Amino acid sequence: MQTNNQLLTIAVTGLNAIDSPGPGVAVIRALREGLPKPLRIIGLSYETLEPGIYLHDLVDKTYQIPYPAAGTETLLKRLHYIHEKENIQLIIPNFDAELYNFIKLGASLKSMGIVTFLPTIEQFDSRDKINLYSFGEKFDLIVPKDKTIYTVEELFACSESFGYPLVVKGKYYDAIITHSIDQAQKAFYKLSAKWGTPIIVQQFISGTEINIAVLGDGKGNTISSIPMRKLYITDKGKAWAGITLEDDSLIALAKKFVSATNWKGGCELEIMRTTNGEPYIMEINPRFPAWIYLTAGAGQNQPAALARMALGETVDPFTDYAVGKIFIRYAWDHITDVHEFQQISGFGEL
Repeated sequence: MQTNNQLLTIAVTGLNAIDSPGPGVAVIRALREGLPKPLRIIGLSYETLEPGIYLHDLVDKTYQIPYPAAGTETLLKRLHYIHEKENIQLIIPNFDAELYNFIKLGASLKSMGIVTFLPTIEQFDSRDKINLYSFGEKFDLIVPKDKTIYTVEELFACSESFGYPLVVKGKYYDAIITHSIDQAQKAFYKLSAKWGTPIIVQQFISGTEINIAVLGDGKGNTISSIPMRKLYITDKGKAWAGITLEDDSLIALAKKFVSATNWKGGCELEIMRTTNGEPYIMEINPRFPAWIYLTAGAGQNQPAALARMALGETVDPFTDYAVGKIFIRYAWDHITDVHEFQQISGFGEL
C-alpha cells in the first residue's frame, strides 16, 4: 500500500447510473473513504453521458475506452495511452461483459506496472449463467434448474419441463419473468436482440430475495461477506433499497462458495430463500454489485480491502459488521456545461 505522501492512482469502470446502475460510483466512494490520501481516481467510460464522468469530486479525470467487442488488443492499446499519462497502479473493472478482456490482459497489464484483482478465466467461466446448474452440482450448492437455448422453438420444451412462471435471462444481464409461451417468446426476442444468444431459461423460484456481497482472496479465504435483503425492487429486479442482515447460514454459504472455488476478487451471490428456508443461488455476478457502498457503511469496506490486497498488502478477514444498515438509492440532477460533454465526445477525455 502507498504511504500517505505517495499518489495512488486507481482506474475504475462502470460510471453509469441508469435504472440498472453500474457499480463504479459506489466503488469510488468506498475507495475514497477507505484508502489513505492522496488518491487519484481515473474513470474509464464507454458512453458520453455516464454521470460519473462529470462528478469531479469523485473522479479526477475520465478516458473513454473501446467497447468489449473490440477485443483485447484495442483495449490494451488504449490503456497504454492512458497509463503513459496517468501512471495507473490498479484497475477495478465493474461490468460482466468487460471482465473477460481484463482477465486476459492481466499479464500484459502487470508488465506495465498495473495490477488487477480478478478471478481466473476458469473461475469466471465456471459460475457463468450457462454453467450455473452444473456448477451447483459440482460444489453441492442449491441452484434452480435451467436450460441454455439458441432458438425460440426450444421454449416449448422448457415450458413443459419447468412450467410457469418461467424466467428468461439474457447472456449478460436482464431477466424477465413470463407466464405464457407468448410472453416467453417476446422475452427471447427482446433479450437476444440486446445481448445475443444463448438465452438462459430458468425454473422460477419464489421466496425472499437476498444478495450477498463477497470478497475472496484467491486462496479459499473469505475476506468479507455482507448479506442484504432487498427492501425496494425495480421492475428490472434491481435493489433500490436494502438492509444488512444477521444470518450465519448466509455467511456460511458465502464461505462455502469461496472455499470451493478459491474465488479471487469481489462477487455477488443472488439468493432466493424459499419459505422452507432453502437458499437457491439464482446468479453469481463476478464483480462488485451496484450497492457495494453499503459494505463500507456496514464496516467492511470491500473495495478498499480489494485495493489493499491487489497492491500486495495482507488483509485479515473481517469478523463483524453493522446489522440493520439501510441503503436507499436516489436520483438527483447534476448540472454541467456543454463544453464538458463536447470534450469527452470529441476527444475521449475529460
